[in-house]
Amino acid sequence: MRVLGVDPGLTRCGVGIVEGVAGRPLTMAGVGVVRTPADADLGRRLVAVEQGIERWLDEHRPEFVAVERVFSQHNVRTVMGTAQASAVAILCASRRGIPVALHTPSEVKAAVTGSGRADKAQVGAMVTRLLRLDAPPRPADAADALALAICHIWRAPAHHRLQQAVARHTSRGARRPQTPDPSKGRPA
Repeated sequence: MRVLGVDPGLTRCGVGIVEGVAGRPLTMAGVGVVRTPADADLGRRLVAVEQGIERWLDEHRPEFVAVERVFSQHNVRTVMGTAQASAVAILCASRRGIPVALHTPSEVKAAVTGSGRADKAQVGAMVTRLLRLDAPPRPADAADALALAICHIWRAPAHHRLQQAVARHTSRGARRPQTPDPSKGRPA
């Protein structure tokens, strides 16, 4: 499985490609940051994020894209930029028919470090260890993107089994005809 992790941001959008399957050693295929100038107008910044994501999709051809789910922050301006960059990443992947998964920051931290309250240094250290890197990727946005991809690879099998179970349950319910209950005079 090849996953592009995206840690959305308007100034720095972390991107990282991880390959592998759950239960086996994982490999980093690329990591970086899409940057936009803080003094540029919003439209130009969003286009720059789109172009950067498109380059990563073209170059690495991921099977899945994992994006950090935007959560409420105290700084509305920051959360708006994060949400806008997130939407661009989702749009780029969806335009190509690439499935997108959203993971919360605490879900990613828990998957990679064992604690949903881990700090950026702990996430970076575990990403370095799990991918057998010489040093943590810099800036932290890049390490966070790799952590998103790792989280998705590890959680995808369980998520897929859950989706299959729901589909089986739904299809059985749809095929089962209702038989009338003679004691009530209406279908059961």
